[in-house]
Amino acid sequence: MEPEHASVNGRRRAVRPQRSHREVADELRTRIRTGVLRPGQRMPTQAKLADEFGVERGAVRQALRILQSEQLLTNVSKGSPATVAARPGAVGLPLGHAATPQPSMVALPPRITEAFAADHVEVDALCLTAVSLTAAIGEPLRQIHAGRLKPAKIDVRVLLPSRNIELAFPVPVDIAETGRLQRRWLAHRNAQGQVLRHNLLTLRSTHGIDVHVTFRALPFTPPVKLYLLNGAEALFAYYTVKRGEQTIDHEHLEMYDAEGTRSVLFAFEQGAGPRDTTFVEQSHLWFDALWETISSELVLTS
Repeated sequence: MEPEHASVNGRRRAVRPQRSHREVADELRTRIRTGVLRPGQRMPTQAKLADEFGVERGAVRQALRILQSEQLLTNVSKGSPATVAARPGAVGLPLGHAATPQPSMVALPPRITEAFAADHVEVDALCLTAVSLTAAIGEPLRQIHAGRLKPAKIDVRVLLPSRNIELAFPVPVDIAETGRLQRRWLAHRNAQGQVLRHNLLTLRSTHGIDVHVTFRALPFTPPVKLYLLNGAEALFAYYTVKRGEQTIDHEHLEMYDAEGTRSVLFAFEQGAGPRDTTFVEQSHLWFDALWETISSELVLTS
C-alpha cells in the first residue's frame, strides 16, 4: 500500500498530515474570534474534534486547555463538552469589565489575531521599539499564509521615539556610556521596525492584500505603550523603569530600562460600558493628535 493512503472499511483515503495541539488551538481560536463558534455555544465533543482534525484526543485536550487559559472557553475540565465563553476574553467578568490584565507577550497576540479577522485591519501603536507588536503579528501572518484569515486591507501606523532626542530610558547609570547605549537602542528600534514592515508588505505579493505601514517619530520617550485595534479596542500598559544590568559589546553596563514585553496590558473595548468606550475614543484622539502635530517623518536606518 502506498504510504500516503490508508484503508478504512475497504476504501482508500488520503492520510492527512498529523496536526499539533497548537494548530488545533489556532483553528478553534479563529472560529471563536470570527463568530463561527458563538458565545455560550457548546463545543463539539473531544471525540468529534479529534476525528475532524485527525489527531489524538490528548492533542484536543491540550488545545482546549490553551483556549481556556486565554479565557475563550469554560468547563474544559468537566465531563460535558466545553463552552465558548459568554464574552470571549473576559470569562466570569460582568459586561463593561475587561479581561484580567496580562503581560504584553501573552495578551497581545490573540487580540491582534482577532483584529486581523476583519476585512479592513487597522492597527495603531505607540511604543519604544515595536518588539511586542512585531512578535504579536507573527500569529495572524501564519494564519493568513495558512488561509484561515483573509483580510482585504491592512493599515498599520507606529509612533516610536525619535533618534534625535535624549531618551529618558534606556539610559546608563554612568552618563559617560550614554552614546553607546543610544546607538544600541537605535539599532534595535530600526531592526524591529524593518522586520515588522517587511513581514506585512510581503502580503502584497503573496496574497494580494492592500498593505500600508507607516512610522513617525516622537520628540519624547513614551512612558506608556498603546495599541488601538480596528477603532474598537485600546490596549494600554505602563513602562515601569527599573535598574538592571546588560552586556553590551562584551561589557557589563548598569542601566535604567523598562521590559516592555512584560508590561501588563489593560484592555478597553468600544461598547463595553461608558468608561471603556470613552477610553477608546480618547485614546484615538490622543494618538491622532500626536500623529498629525508634533511627530515627524521616521526613517528606519542607522
